[in-house]
Amino acid sequence: MKLHYLASLTLLALPLSTQAIEPGPSSPYQGQTERWLTLQASGQMTSPTPQKASAAEREQAMRRLLESTYPIPEFFKAQSAGGKSEGGK
Repeated sequence: MKLHYLASLTLLALPLSTQAIEPGPSSPYQGQTERWLTLQASGQMTSPTPQKASAAEREQAMRRLLESTYPIPEFFKAQSAGGKSEGGK
């Protein structure tokens, strides 16, 4: 009977002995990525030269969009979001 109580107490105390993951990046790569994302979001490293598209570049981009072989649908259909089609194809 004592073994039953001891096992129950051990199982109840088990979550108390576990520790959370330490704060901060888990690898040097993650730390570097987080620093780059912070710089990007804060705007601290913005270019002093504004980058603008010329009228010809905007026209070419619009033509490419309109002549695309994959037309942009008027509305998003949930059925076409990578799932199986209803026709069983």
